[in-house]
Parts: sequence; C-alpha cells; structure tokens
Amino acid sequence: MNGTSHVYDVVVLGAGPTGENLADRTSAAGLTSVIVENELLGGECSFWACEPSKALLRPVLARADARRIPGLRRAAEGPLDVPAVLAHRDKMSAYWKDDDQVDWLRSVSVDLVRGHGRLDGPRQVVVDTADGGTLRLTARHAVGVCTGTVTAFPDLPGLEQARPWTNRDATSSRHVPDRLIVVGGGVVAVEMATAWQALGSQVTMLVRGTKGLLNRMEPFAGEMVADALRAAGVDLRFGASVTGVARQDGTESPVDVQLADGESLVADEILFATGRSPHTADIGLETVGLTPGDWLTVDDSYRVTDVADGWLYGVGDVNHRALMTHQGKYQARIAGSVIGARAKGEPLNDGRWGAHASTADSAAVPQVVFTEPEVASVGLTTRDAERAGLRVDVVEYDIGRVAGAAQYADGYRGKARVLIDADRGTIVGVTFVGPGTQELLYSATVVVASEVRVDRLWHAVPAFPTISEIWLRILETYRDGVRPAT
Repeated sequence: MNGTSHVYDVVVLGAGPTGENLADRTSAAGLTSVIVENELLGGECSFWACEPSKALLRPVLARADARRIPGLRRAAEGPLDVPAVLAHRDKMSAYWKDDDQVDWLRSVSVDLVRGHGRLDGPRQVVVDTADGGTLRLTARHAVGVCTGTVTAFPDLPGLEQARPWTNRDATSSRHVPDRLIVVGGGVVAVEMATAWQALGSQVTMLVRGTKGLLNRMEPFAGEMVADALRAAGVDLRFGASVTGVARQDGTESPVDVQLADGESLVADEILFATGRSPHTADIGLETVGLTPGDWLTVDDSYRVTDVADGWLYGVGDVNHRALMTHQGKYQARIAGSVIGARAKGEPLNDGRWGAHASTADSAAVPQVVFTEPEVASVGLTTRDAERAGLRVDVVEYDIGRVAGAAQYADGYRGKARVLIDADRGTIVGVTFVGPGTQELLYSATVVVASEVRVDRLWHAVPAFPTISEIWLRILETYRDGVRPAT
C-alpha cells in the first residue's frame, strides 16, 4: 500500500473472526474494505482460545469416552502422551502463524494494514504501521470496531509481579505445571482445569461464589461438571477469595496465594479466569465522544448509539451482547449486510429474524462447554424465562435412558432440560449435559431459532439407535404431562 492516506468504503479495526467476517461481508456487498490488525489475523480464537483450547481438550474427552467402551477400556487406562497433545495443539494453532488467513483475506478482496489503528474523529482512522510509519484511512460509509476483549484481572497486591497466566498462557504453555491454581468458575476456568488436570497438573480451583460452576447456565450443568472435576482429582473450593499473590524473582519460582480465610497455597502457576474487559482503551474512542475502555452500546443493527450520523459500528465482544466467537461472526454477517444495504440506499429488513436484525444474539445463543461431561445449551435457562415473565413448562429426561446413549458408553450419565413456552407451544431453551452432546446442539438451535411448534416436531423422526432420540423422549414426556416451572 503506497502513500500516507487512503479512502475506503469500510474500515475495520481488528482481524479476529468478527472483523474478518465483517470485512468479507462488506466486500461481498461491493464495498471497498480494509482491515487493520496489530497482532495475528484470526485473533484470540484462532491462536489463544477456541482452537488451541479444544485441541488440548479433544484427547482428554476422547480418552474419557474410550474408558467407558468395552474393548477399549484397558487400552485407554494409561496417561496421555503429553508431547503429542501439545504438538497437536501447536498444529491446530497453525504454529502461531497467520499466512493462511492473509491468503484468505486477499482472496475475498480485502486489504490489510498491519499496525495499531485508532479512531481520529468521524470516519477517520490513523494507523501506526508495523514498519514505523503512519497511515490515515478514511471511511466513506462505516468504521467497524471489532477489537474484542482482554483478560480482566482483579485488583490484587503483587499480581503483576506474580506473572499470572491469562487464557493465552493457559492455551499456549509448552510445559505442564506440577501445581496449577485456577481462579474462577466460568467456561475458561472449567475447560482449562479439565485439560491441565488430565495432562498431569494437580489443579486447585478457587471459586469466589458459593452457587456453583457455570452459574449462567442451568444449575445442574455446573453440578455435573463439578462432580466430574472432583472425580478427576481437582481440588475444587467454593467461597474462596484470593486476597494476595506473590512470586519470588526468577521464572521457575513458585507463586504464593493468600486466601481471605487466612490459608496460604503454593503453586507453580496461577490462572485468572475471572472475566473479560473490552479491548477499547487505546483505540481513540475519546476522539468521537466515547470513553476509552468502555463497552460499546449498540442498536440491533450494531450501530454505536452514542455517535452521531450512524457511521460507527461495534461488532462482536466489544458490544457485550454475546461474548462467543460464533456469535461475533453472526453479528458480523448481520452488520455487513446492514452496511451494504445502507450504502446502497436499500430498505432494511429489520423485523424479528429479518436479514438485518440481530435476533439470535439474544433469543438463540448456542454454547458448548468442552468439559467431561460436555455441556451444550441454546436459548433461555429456567432463570432467564422467569426473569422475562414467560410461562414455561420444564421437561427433563435422563439421557442415559436413551438406547443411543447406552451404545455410546457404559454407564452413560447425562441430563436434558427443555423449556416450552406454554402459551405458544414453542421451545425457547435447551440444555444437554453428557458425553457427545455437543453434536445435539445444532438441532436444538434450529428448533429454537425457527420457533417451530412442539406438535410439528413429532414429524421429525430421530434415527435409532442414536442419542438424538432424546428429542422423542422429551416429546413423550411432555405429552404425558409435566408440571409448569415454579
């Protein structure tokens, strides 16, 4: 790219999955698009989150399944081949090189600028480029902020000097710590505790609250995951607050952790998985009247509501609507279509489930927690439905009673909960817990997003013997009568 200033229809800050998809969709709409990134194209998901974490977890879950299958149990009793697991993780993370993603970006006719981009007034972005120069980009129609989130650390004395792990360290570490403390009880915490315990660490989990793990999901999900973690050898403690962290000089020195009850713990590494903050502190928000470091408040087309003239869009995690990669990509598809339509003066189809409406990031958000057992959910929880004032019938079923589950593993343990809107006869929430349930999630997502009536689902015949027969058992249970949620 030559010169010190360029004009595009769309400028995108951040080349994670959200930014990549937004630039792709605006380019597909016939708009000239450029993306600015100061790290690796593919972002957190490709290199420090989704891909490496699932690469670490896949052998763990496969071994757990094998240990429940006659004829394989003995072969699966040994320890994991740690070097092979880490090598697989490296491969799935593309060895932390983004050459393939650069080639893909070029194939969809999107320009790339390497460097740190900041807003500099309406429709203006200034980039400190990787080669030490400065480049000004002007957007005719839109600037999309897709910078994601960063680890949110608590305010603890000695924390910075203790060099705590973030999710990036936990997914890219080249050694297995003998003792690992995991602070938190959410998705990152339970997944990393599952992975590193299986790889040979003695894991202690410190959860500040007392209501259990995965507290944004149905309570039974966290309870079943907690039982499995304890069975695997994890020391799981609730109501445990960290008040101080210290590490002596030297990379090999242990970390001392002080708890509110006066107890001290020692570990080789400590992972803080206690939340995320918007990655907006140094992107020039103050030049357009916004506060650096804040989440971006957006409307249902992802326009930032506090910026005049509707040129600034906040897409993905920065808007705090649904902090998951697949939801960021969904939002980018919607926002890209919106930007394209507005640029051409076309009317928007922005009704519920319309092509230009962000319905799914509130009504049908799917999520998988890759623990043992797996947790798969979409739509509302029982608590969500109660808060929304919905009258729902709650249908539960033991997945282990399904013939396909018995084929899947001896002693299969799992549970399904389905929420049915009693007034409309549609399913508004589904949670599955059990081995292999991740592959049930898309069918559940289709059911929730399509708002199909339960009486029509009788004609969706599950194959025998598969775990998907859980749908038939749920329908039979509902037909035979369930009590409304209380």
